[in-house]
Amino acid sequence: MSADDTDAAYRAVRVVVQPPLPTGGRRVRADGEILGLAHNTADVAEFLRRAGLEIDSAEVARAPWIDWRGAGPDRWSG
Repeated sequence: MSADDTDAAYRAVRVVVQPPLPTGGRRVRADGEILGLAHNTADVAEFLRRAGLEIDSAEVARAPWIDWRGAGPDRWSG
């Protein structure tokens, strides 16, 4: 599978990182399924890996197929 094919496959999955919670952390969903409560980009990468989507934690913040809601990848508490 080429890099373009892999990128297209990942974009077919809707990944949403919810706004930061007042108590800290952000819920992560893939195709509507809750993957977990992340406290940093490494957590997001691990949740995605468990869901079958390999991504390096350094790439999470720049991945165009991840929808960051309420704040960008640098904010983890409300």
